Amino acid sequence: MSSPSSPVADPLRSVFLGVDVGTGSARAGLFDEEGKLLGSSSSPIQIWKSDACVEQSSTDIWLAICAAVKAACSQAKVAPTEVKGLGFAATCSLVAVDADSSPVSVSWSGDSRRNVIVWMDHRAVEQAERINSCNSPVLEYCGGALSPEMQPPKLLWVKENLQESWAMVFRWMDLSDWLSYRATGDDTRSLCTTVCKWTYLGHAHMQHINDQNSRDMEACGWDDEFWEEIGLGDLIEGHHAKIGRSVAFPGHPLGSGLTPTAAKARNSELGLVPGIPVGTSLIDAHAGGVGVIESVPPSEAEEHDKEAISNRMVLVCGTSTCHMGVSRSKLFIPGVWGPFWSAMVPEYWLTEGGQSATGALLDHIIENHAASPLLANRAASQKISVFELLNKLLETMMIEQKQSFVAALTEDLHVLPDHHGNRSPIADPKSKGVIYGLTLDTSVKQLALLYLATVQGIAYGTRHIVEHCNAHGHKINTLLACGGLSKNPIYIQEHADIIGCPIILPRESESVLLGAAILGAVASRKYRSLSEAMKSLNAAGQVIHPSKDPKVKKYHDAKYKIFRDLYTQQLEFRSMMAQALA
Repeated sequence: MSSPSSPVADPLRSVFLGVDVGTGSARAGLFDEEGKLLGSSSSPIQIWKSDACVEQSSTDIWLAICAAVKAACSQAKVAPTEVKGLGFAATCSLVAVDADSSPVSVSWSGDSRRNVIVWMDHRAVEQAERINSCNSPVLEYCGGALSPEMQPPKLLWVKENLQESWAMVFRWMDLSDWLSYRATGDDTRSLCTTVCKWTYLGHAHMQHINDQNSRDMEACGWDDEFWEEIGLGDLIEGHHAKIGRSVAFPGHPLGSGLTPTAAKARNSELGLVPGIPVGTSLIDAHAGGVGVIESVPPSEAEEHDKEAISNRMVLVCGTSTCHMGVSRSKLFIPGVWGPFWSAMVPEYWLTEGGQSATGALLDHIIENHAASPLLANRAASQKISVFELLNKLLETMMIEQKQSFVAALTEDLHVLPDHHGNRSPIADPKSKGVIYGLTLDTSVKQLALLYLATVQGIAYGTRHIVEHCNAHGHKINTLLACGGLSKNPIYIQEHADIIGCPIILPRESESVLLGAAILGAVASRKYRSLSEAMKSLNAAGQVIHPSKDPKVKKYHDAKYKIFRDLYTQQLEFRSMMAQALA
């Protein structure tokens, strides 16, 4: 993709580069000083799946980032000298490296390339249950229970099952922290990753919030008793060197910026200028929050009300969905992760709900249906996505069946979307998905109905999270959505109708990339704080309002009750079968 001649640098132009490593690809995006996307590119990354184990390679991920960055610079016609700051966001996957920073296998296969346990990996369900039975005080800060997707259960699994690897690992890092370490040589960890995924108590740093010179802070938020109690006391050694001896607020500049090695233009590196400031990282969903939470219409933004931000919840809708809300006071909400101090917006407590499979579930429903090949062929011949084709089909079916609104097509079809467990607000990783109302019909039309019912099930799950958070002290009345699924009009309209809130879409749809770029802008000292950068670089786009038709509300209220009952029934059935096998 590189152009024959390199772009000519404009000495007055400042461009900020954001890198986002998702589950399936690494992406790079370049933004100007108004937060407008100049160009982006993505490069696929390898993934290995076997039962509950999901693994990746940090070497492969870095190569994909380098390819994406070079392609994005070429596409945007940005010269390396114009890039004034760089930030990374990534899934909360777990990386293992040795003393030479070489990969250490976390795989039964022993393949040393496979040194990343992917966020969605559920190998450590049993370890999570054991850790939760300890009832450690740190668990209060993650909804009362650790998820098997968090790092302590995964670390315990490796110690118990792969002793040779355990002995070799010199650094255990969240993926976004490993990326900034690979770029700068500075292994300072982010308050975002450590607080949200490692049980680090970030509020230990409340006194440092205004310390502008504090590049990194000695890690004082680890609870050593917790690590001892769960059988991982060896991670305390050397001032927690293996899991993080220093932490920093997201956006703080790391080391001396981009190292000459990481900057080189060879195939395996970024092709940028050494010394570019690199900001402390964020988890991808949290970068989405930073890229979107101030994207409100000007009339709302002008209030300068510090509380207004607390009435918003960000939905970062991708393979999974994260539900991010912030508050000035700490709110303990059963089954919802947090409160995490300064893990996304400085000085605010973050509440983080989530659904483990949303985009992944829709793909699963579509790809495993008998009509899937026919649907894919039709979509390809019309040069549209399968989702666009399904949405068109539903509109046609609504007219044919003389329904007054699309949602009414699924009156006989109900989905509990817990195919990968329930992350929030029930926090039951053993919950199973339910589809109620199946027939022998295998047509494309039946697939369209199943797709719509699944979208609705996901939206009822979000309604459950919002209602649960508001019952425990939040005052959420506005949603902001970003990520791949937010580009699907039926997905967003169903969410607005079901939850009863307006949904704001940002001007820039690539919110995670923008959030990562904002970290680079803050590191470059272009802005005094992350909050100032968010207000300058976020901007609102379209606003989707809930239907005013009372029949729509009545219909969804009825379906929502069925949705809730499907889980209650599942618990009854689980208990009956356990007794039968006792």
